[in-house]
Amino acid sequence: MKKHIEISASILAADFSNLKNDIKRCEEAGVARFHIDCMDGHFVPNLTIGPVIVEACAKNTKLPLEAHLMIEHPGEYIESYAKAGADIIQVQAECYGQRPPSSRQWDQWPKGIEKIDIPALRRDLKKIRKLGKKAFVVFNPGTPLCEEILNDCDGVLIMSVNPGFAGQRFMPEALPKLSRLKEIFKGDIAIDGGINAQTAPLAVGAGANVLITASYLFSAGDLAEVTRSLKSLQK
Repeated sequence: MKKHIEISASILAADFSNLKNDIKRCEEAGVARFHIDCMDGHFVPNLTIGPVIVEACAKNTKLPLEAHLMIEHPGEYIESYAKAGADIIQVQAECYGQRPPSSRQWDQWPKGIEKIDIPALRRDLKKIRKLGKKAFVVFNPGTPLCEEILNDCDGVLIMSVNPGFAGQRFMPEALPKLSRLKEIFKGDIAIDGGINAQTAPLAVGAGANVLITASYLFSAGDLAEVTRSLKSLQK
């Protein structure tokens, strides 16, 4: 069965001085959900959004909210983001297990993983689901897929940039992961990083059905046209 293409507006590129208006503009443009990048300055070299912003967004839209937890020890924060109004909670695979020497210090990025601690990751995914939320696992560009965990999640997010900042260039090495997921996974297959008119067709062709877009969407003069264009890439 073909999956419909959904557009997720990443508010990291929105105007935070007028966030309510930007949420409304995205709704009118036809986006399906909002993506909220929650960064702690340790897992990634940036500090952004906590539960209070998720709660503010929830008051201004009925569309699903994705909380992408780019934070250390994500299990300790799942409940607070769920209570704030996140409908989908996305945790990074690199937070579960021993990291390689190149990313063990707090200021070494991007974070990698030597071997994923499957039981620990599974516990947090189950915690998310127990709270009535959808559970996603996220893989950084340098992290191979962990197929063993797929039955425990509702979706997978493939990063096509090293996380931390909006406006980065798409990394094509993400495409084989999408292709593999298309073969074996029935849930949502999302991609985040450098999505635009040139890269979105590649991502959809490989298997993505959720396109997360930040700078490309919010810098457009016509948000509705961008959204229509991306949604027209129906597989």
